[in-house]
Parts: sequence; structure tokens; C-alpha cells
Amino acid sequence: MKKGIILTCLFVAMLTGCKDDFLEIVPETSLSSATFFTKPADFQQAINAAYVPLRSIVNDHAWLLGEMHSDNTYYARNPNFGATEQQEDIADFAIPTANGVTSNTHVRDQYRLDYQIIARTNQILASIDEVEFSDEALKNNIMGQALFLRAYAYFELVRYFGSVPLHLIPVPNRQEAALPLASEEEIYAQIIDDASRAIDLLPPKSVQEPGRATSGAARTLLANVYMVQKKWAEAETLLQEVVSSGEYALVPEYADAFSNSTGNKNNIESVFEVQFLEGSAGLSGNFLYSFLPRPMTAEELVTITGTSNPQPLSEEGNNTPTPDLIAAYEEGDEREDASIGYITLSGSSWKDGVYPYIKKYAKTHALHGNHGMNWPVYRYSEVLLFLAEALAQQGKDAEAITYLNMVRNRAGLPDYSGGDLLEAIYHERRVELAFENKRWFDLVRTGRAMDVITAYGERIKANPQDYYYPEGFGPRSHAFSNISLYYALPADEAALSPYF
Repeated sequence: MKKGIILTCLFVAMLTGCKDDFLEIVPETSLSSATFFTKPADFQQAINAAYVPLRSIVNDHAWLLGEMHSDNTYYARNPNFGATEQQEDIADFAIPTANGVTSNTHVRDQYRLDYQIIARTNQILASIDEVEFSDEALKNNIMGQALFLRAYAYFELVRYFGSVPLHLIPVPNRQEAALPLASEEEIYAQIIDDASRAIDLLPPKSVQEPGRATSGAARTLLANVYMVQKKWAEAETLLQEVVSSGEYALVPEYADAFSNSTGNKNNIESVFEVQFLEGSAGLSGNFLYSFLPRPMTAEELVTITGTSNPQPLSEEGNNTPTPDLIAAYEEGDEREDASIGYITLSGSSWKDGVYPYIKKYAKTHALHGNHGMNWPVYRYSEVLLFLAEALAQQGKDAEAITYLNMVRNRAGLPDYSGGDLLEAIYHERRVELAFENKRWFDLVRTGRAMDVITAYGERIKANPQDYYYPEGFGPRSHAFSNISLYYALPADEAALSPYF
């Protein structure tokens, strides 16, 4: 079935030997589960590999599917270049879809990368009980990380696509790669089971190796699942446990909650973040460059990146903050200046060439296109806002306001002053978590996606020059013609499966 799974079969098949037939001899020179998974160090290596796809996910795709596919960011049209149609289709809610599938490459790659995580964690979980560990805590830690990562990957898939195949054991060959689509209920049940087991197996942040999944991260993930399912009491219990653990706190200054290229990583506000490393080890990111408007000269770029070898940027800019989001910040909100900067582009055809850009990740670094800022997946401020929402949904307004005010006060804002409490929490999530790939998921889970995006599309079509189109240009005729709560499944994968 899926090419993404089939590609990982090259890895999985090498690590999977026939264990039922003891007469079958595995060549000592081949890599298989019989020759590789024999000692704890092998599982440590394998769990490291299970984290790797997260870097490609957040560096290349998740910001498109979760942020630019919302009313928070848009692309900055560069008529001198042409268009980046795959990205525009996502931002314009105009992804070509036929018979439930799409050829969009970003959708396909996100799908494949999540299944890479699943394939790698499945192999760990299928093999680890057969190997003796002298350190039981290490074994539990590796199992807990594998369960967390598998739960996280399936949580991404079910929110992006709805029904997807549910693989829980290694895929040893092409013939066994095809599975029917599991229901959303089945997928969520597995996510809950995996995350619950991970909570019991993982250590807290204070004793875990930095950057790895922790019991607090697993609790937050499971609480997020319960928030989607509207299981408010269950979410509240988990979130209260995170708060009472003493493992996390808000960093005093909002701008300091995010890592720079070489430091401030996995700080006290970080619940889980994807690790990047500046340099030549192959662990660096370059997402900042994807977020900058264009065309940009080397002299303009260096004012943001501080690099010693800046290069001009052409093509088309993506993930540009919308005027809608900018207007959402209250007067005096310190998060606006920490999150959004402005730059004048001398070669731009749009108005006066003054563009907003995402500033919260704009940290100086040494080399062009090579930086080490970590990507935040869960921060403690989101735990507090989830908790406020779960409490408000149960009518516990006084408690909810306490946690809401903790986030507002850190941003330099006064206490909540009344009105619709849930709307105030939703608003706070938008500005607090801007550019962290939360907005689309929030709109969907709160039932506002269709109305919000329809109105947003109408504003763009009516006033294209407000949304970074030069005079005489505007959105394509089919923009906002395919507003849907789920992405279609990848066509390349459908071609390999009889089930979709």
C-alpha cells in the first residue's frame, strides 16, 4: 500500500527476521532483527532514529499544513518569480482533489514521515521484550519514548486525514503493507492506549535526557487528545498533574521562551520540542528562510540572520503573518513585538515593500541556510490554556480565569475583564501560540473552521492588496474552493493500495 510505509520496509525488512522457524539461518553479514536488536545500545540507536522524521516534519511541512492553512499566515506574492503552486494550494484551500486523493507533495510527505516514525517505533516495540536489559529503567524509558512517538505520529495523521491505516507491527514485505483504513475511533483508541502507557514508563523532565519525551510530554499529548474528544474532565486531570509536577514554569519574558541557534533549548517552559543543531552534522534546520518574504537582497537578509555569508532570496515568500493576526494583538501585548518583525524589501512590487515576518524564530546564526533553533511542539503556556479551556467547559470559570491570567500577565496584559470566557481563551491561544502550527487544529476542534476560513477567503478576494498581492494581482479564480476539515489522502499512496 503506501509508498511511505513501503520505503520504510527497506529498513524494517532488514531488521525483521523469521523467528518462528529456528532452522532458518540469518546470514551474519545481513542486517536483520536477529543480528541487530541484540543489546540495549541497539535500541538506543533505534529510538534515536525514530525521532529523526520530526525534523523534516516541522522544518518543511507542518507549518504549511497547520499554520499557512489557516488565517494566521499567507504567502507573499512575488510576480517576478511566478508561483509556488503546491504551497499556494494549501494556503488558498484549493488543493486539487479527486476521489478522496490529492497529488500535493507536502500532504504526501507529511503522511510518509509520520509513517516512518510509526514503522521505526513498531520495530522497537515488537523486539524489545526479547532482549534482556540489566537496567530496567532504561528499557522502560525506550519503550515509553517509542509509545509517545507512535501516539504523536498517529495523532497528526488522524487530525490531518481522519481515517488512515493502523499499523501496529512491523511490515516485513510488500504484500503485507496494505491495510484497510481504520476508523477515527480505532485510531484514537490506540493513541490513548499508547500515550497512557508512555506516561507510566517515561521519567519526568528533571531526570530525562534533554530533548527526549517525558512523562509530562506524554500527559500533555494525551490531554490534547482528550481536548479534541471534548473529554474535559479527563483532560483537566492530566493537565493538573503537569502543573502540580513542579517540572515546568513560564519563562518571565515571552521572547525568551524560544531557543536561539545555539542555546536556551529545552528550557523550563518547554514540554516537548524538536531538536536542531547548527553546523555540519546534518542536524540543522532552515525553516527561518522559508518564512521570509521575497525578493530579498543579501544586505536585507543579514539584518535578520546575522550570517557571515548571506545570499539573496528569490522565489516566493511563505508563512507571512496576515493582517488578521496582527490586528488580533491587544494594545500593550508584548508578544506582538516578540513574534512579528518588519522589513523593507527594495525589490518588492507590493505597496511600499514593508513586510511583516515571523520574528520569534529569527535568531542570528553563523551560516546561510543552516541554523539550530529548536521547534516548540508543546510549551507550558499551552498546558495552562488547555487547562483554562477544560475548566471553562465544565463551568469552573473562576479556576479557568486563574490560568488564563497567568498567560496574559506574562504578556504584559491585565487580567481578563469579562465577556465570553471561551472566546477569550481561544483568542489567547491564537496570539500566544502564533506560528507554532496550532491554529488550523484549533479551528477544527472548536467547530469554527468552515465559518472562519470562508470569511477569511472572502476578505482576501475582496482586498488582495491587503494580503501581499501587488497592484493588478489577486488570488486565483479557484482560491478557497475546497475548504475541508481533512486533507485528501496522497495519490501516490493510493496507487499502491486497494483500500483507498
